[in-house]
Amino acid sequence: QVQLVESGGGSVQSGGSLRLSCAASGYRRSSVCMGWFRQVPGKEREGVAAIVGGGTTRYADSVNGRFTISQDNAKSTLYLQMNSLKPEDTAMYYCAADPTQCTYFSGGHWYPRSDFRYRGRGTQVTVSS
Repeated sequence: QVQLVESGGGSVQSGGSLRLSCAASGYRRSSVCMGWFRQVPGKEREGVAAIVGGGTTRYADSVNGRFTISQDNAKSTLYLQMNSLKPEDTAMYYCAADPTQCTYFSGGHWYPRSDFRYRGRGTQVTVSS
């Protein structure tokens, strides 16, 4: 069973940075793709970033150029470096994994999905103006 545990959330002022970490276990590295999604109560879940085979990364338009997803395979850890944070980035952030697909194609671009088979419990990110 895939287990995902997030850490690194917190409160930061607008323009600041945070790095989220996700400790992953219970899977073969080549058997899943991984990503991050976020959710605000009362709003739809939003795919934020995904990393697929070969290390290809995909981002939501809302975070492209500010967030970076990376993976340390030796440590089985997924990261999300978040820079230039904005109040609208405030959400619960979830680490996620899926055995089949972590991205979708739309309008000529690949984007991270928001629905995954496995997810962690989430870590809260709050950005104040």
